[in-house]
Amino acid sequence: MTSETPRKPVHLAVYDTLADWETGYATAHLARAGYGIRTVGPSAEPVTSIGGLRIQPDATLDDVRPQDSALLILPGADLWTETSAATAAGGTDLAPFARKARAFLEAGVPVAAICGATAGLAREGLLDDRDHTSAVSFYLAATGYKGGDRYRDTDAVTDRHLITAGPTEPVAFAREILRMLGVYEGEVLDAWYRLFHDSDPEAYAVLEEATAR
Repeated sequence: MTSETPRKPVHLAVYDTLADWETGYATAHLARAGYGIRTVGPSAEPVTSIGGLRIQPDATLDDVRPQDSALLILPGADLWTETSAATAAGGTDLAPFARKARAFLEAGVPVAAICGATAGLAREGLLDDRDHTSAVSFYLAATGYKGGDRYRDTDAVTDRHLITAGPTEPVAFAREILRMLGVYEGEVLDAWYRLFHDSDPEAYAVLEEATAR
């Protein structure tokens, strides 16, 4: 009798002003597929989302190692835009999360960033040589990064273990994550996207059949 190797958890970054709506599709369906979701904060102190949800981090950023993770998810937050000002004022700086993303990518562990988190990765230089997307191209251009010619005007982009998406594309963001981790693929992944993005009733039948198998 053999036992399956336990799946490594997915780490979800949490910080004040994080955008609640951007990661729920991904984390819910990852959890359904058997992935543990571990929240990672800048410290052990609770954080509060844009929607007023109070979150107690499971771990601190310093404690997280790429080799212990299946994926690092970076949601958007007002603090990504305000990070330089926050640092100057002695407040919360999210740049360490971008540096942790670099460590993950260098170790070959996937990273998924949406909305303002893409600006943090741009400042870190992680988008200079990868295809990527965000809210709009000039949002990233304002960071002074060198990857403008790799910007793609589409819902979500995956390039060399890095997923990026804009703030209005949580379903496409989740689609790329589910594809990356092999939760769904092919026509089943397409049906999942059509159901949750387009409310396509025919897609539900495909998912039901796949679940039955």
